[in-house]
Amino acid sequence: MDVECEVDCRHTDRVTDHVFAADWLFDGREVLPSGWLRVEHGIVQAIGTGRPPRTPDANSEWLTPGLVDTHCHGGGGAAFTDGADASRQAIAAHLAHGTTSLVASLVSAPLDDLADQLSELVPLVEQGELAGIHLEGPWLAPEKSGAHDRQTLRAPQAPDIERLLAAGRGSIISVTLAPELSGALEAIAQLRSAGVLVAVGHTAATGAQVREAVEAGATMATHLFNAMPPLEHRDPGPVGALLTDDRITVELIDDGAHVAAEMLDIACAAAGDGRWMLVTDAMSAAACGDGPATIGSLAVDVVDGVARRRDTGALAGSTLVLSEAVRRRAARLGDFGRALQAATSTPARVYGFADTGRLAVGVRADAVAWDVERRVVGVWRGGEPAA
Repeated sequence: MDVECEVDCRHTDRVTDHVFAADWLFDGREVLPSGWLRVEHGIVQAIGTGRPPRTPDANSEWLTPGLVDTHCHGGGGAAFTDGADASRQAIAAHLAHGTTSLVASLVSAPLDDLADQLSELVPLVEQGELAGIHLEGPWLAPEKSGAHDRQTLRAPQAPDIERLLAAGRGSIISVTLAPELSGALEAIAQLRSAGVLVAVGHTAATGAQVREAVEAGATMATHLFNAMPPLEHRDPGPVGALLTDDRITVELIDDGAHVAAEMLDIACAAAGDGRWMLVTDAMSAAACGDGPATIGSLAVDVVDGVARRRDTGALAGSTLVLSEAVRRRAARLGDFGRALQAATSTPARVYGFADTGRLAVGVRADAVAWDVERRVVGVWRGGEPAA
């Protein structure tokens, strides 16, 4: 039975007891037929299959955990570099498409600017509106700068890292850096001792240099394939080193522009489920139409949904929402559950988000309803409908 979400979400605004049902329920690990969820005061109280405990508030084809996007620069016409109000606009744009947990990514910038941007975002993390902050730079390789302003890039130094960590007040949860830079291995150790996850990215490193970074504590790869040397049959380079190390989880952008579908297939097969996760790398134009935009201080043009730097033509993030990435990957894999895992329980586990990315008794009731075509038709965060 293919039943789309029937509830008018507005009528449950002040209700604290909900029952959601679906033909198929994915709980973060497995797909359950005829699944249902009972929620009280924003917390999952029961989950089961078969007849629900009462008439459901919503019925759908699929019910899944809320999506978790750990690499996102903005959306809905707003960027996380532009202050708290713009950040809330971006959060709302992605929430409407099913992303209930969002990590704000900041592009490379002068240290003073990054400290100011952090001061705007930290309260949103402390209030639970954001899941954390990701620094994508400024410790990146100039020759692999991509959508980052080369003039802002620098080698990592302990005082700089300490300054930004202090400005972040515990809200910085991940950092992307190029491991071949002077001081990078020491920086990885410093960041890991502060509880920050380190990803290899925007790098010209050799495979050997990547392996050194992993030994130092790096555990992730930022948008695998993009802004790094390609996979070669006699020189696997960073891609080969990252895909074949069980300690590494790789980010993948499935938007039809960043990486060919066949290469994504190779990455999924090589890493295995649980070691690849979908991200958007979305910029301000996500969930918007074509036209001019910016990423950091750089001018961008969006044409046919693809964002490129106006000066160099380099890809400048994506205009993707995570639910679309899930839909695309599921179509390619022929398995909705595997694609969902890469956007829910895998990123939640990697980042240590105990209260999201799954549907289980005692966790926050973040849920998404999907129709038979795997389009989002309902979103709840903490048991309450997205506005």
